[in-house]
Amino acid sequence: MEKIPFVTKEQVEEIVKTYPTPFHIYNEKGIRETARKLQKAFSWNKGYKEYFAVKATPNPFIMQVLKEEGCGVDCSSLTELMLSDTVGFSGSDIMFSSNVTPEADFKLARKLNAYINFDDITHIDYYAKLAPFAETMCCRYNPGGDFTLNNEIMDTPKDAKYGMTKPQIKEAFLKLKAYGVKNFGIHAFLASNTTENGYYPKLARILFSLAVELSKECGVHISFINLSGGVGIAYRPDQKGNDIDVIGEGVRQAYEEILTPAGMDDVAIFTELGRFMLAPNGMLIAKAIHEKHIWKEYIGLDACAANLMRPAMYRAYHHITVLGKENEPCDHMYDITGGLCENNDKFAIDRMLPKIDIGDYIAIHDTGAHGFSMGYNYNGKLRSAELMLCEDGSVKQIRRAETPADYFATLDLDYFKNKKK
Repeated sequence: MEKIPFVTKEQVEEIVKTYPTPFHIYNEKGIRETARKLQKAFSWNKGYKEYFAVKATPNPFIMQVLKEEGCGVDCSSLTELMLSDTVGFSGSDIMFSSNVTPEADFKLARKLNAYINFDDITHIDYYAKLAPFAETMCCRYNPGGDFTLNNEIMDTPKDAKYGMTKPQIKEAFLKLKAYGVKNFGIHAFLASNTTENGYYPKLARILFSLAVELSKECGVHISFINLSGGVGIAYRPDQKGNDIDVIGEGVRQAYEEILTPAGMDDVAIFTELGRFMLAPNGMLIAKAIHEKHIWKEYIGLDACAANLMRPAMYRAYHHITVLGKENEPCDHMYDITGGLCENNDKFAIDRMLPKIDIGDYIAIHDTGAHGFSMGYNYNGKLRSAELMLCEDGSVKQIRRAETPADYFATLDLDYFKNKKK
């Protein structure tokens, strides 16, 4: 599948007159279309709701767009809850899925009437000392072992720090029932960034069967099952992506085979698809500012791993387009780097691209999720601006770039200035 940037060289040249590179830019039209496609795929379930994973792209303007499209939010920290509250999310529009959770986080989640998803059985008694239980509470499940699909290991839940064992989740439900909880949710995340249409349907079968078992053995009402995230995207142009309609249909079949015969056809299905929703609808735009010719050919950008750490952290592939040279042959091999004092600060290694000249604008694809949000300030690098390409073609700044004053704001520099006097 060819990857085509949603902005052109001419558009970028106009944008940089106001907002210099590097910057992350998001495609509002694409975000809305993705949200609508997802809603359609699960429209067979009356209670279906997408809870956008705020950690993927924690920007209130993005969250507002998704709110307008009927999405809720999945939060995992105090500040994500605060941000969601500011945008206007509350109650059943917020899913709070956290681990090693501090007191303040639980208290705010309860104050906002969010769905609270307990990661561990010990958290229940811990929570009981902090806040009253709601009528509806949720628990996270970890089946252990390896998660396989088509005889291939997709991930290894037994090595994950998240969730409870089956005996623990049964005990947790009975504990919660004793605390007065009337409705229960089940949540699980078993594999990351899968491009197999069979992932969600298989996860659904695991959770649906568990729901029937828990309902019978614990005498509780299961009101929702949260399939969490894990549905990924095709980062490589030669990679086949997911078909969300096929995925939705697979989950529907599992629902009708397992839940409906058990008289549990009122169970709502939830998802938390941060990457699927946002990654393809965001790009990092940077400028080539240096070239280097030693044992390899290097192109240095004005962006670095502080702007997009996935390639440095995971050796993750992000496709690169040299804007304005889309139709030129990819006959030059480069390492595309940033300026950090770390040798892993590379967006691409041995990548075949058109000849890159100083001043060329580079579009790094699929950075809309876990791109800006994983940024950091190593080497004193400053986080970039975030921009929105609006549906009407205009460009809006939705987060300004950091300045040195932001970097120094948490330090008492006056102490040293006074000392010098």
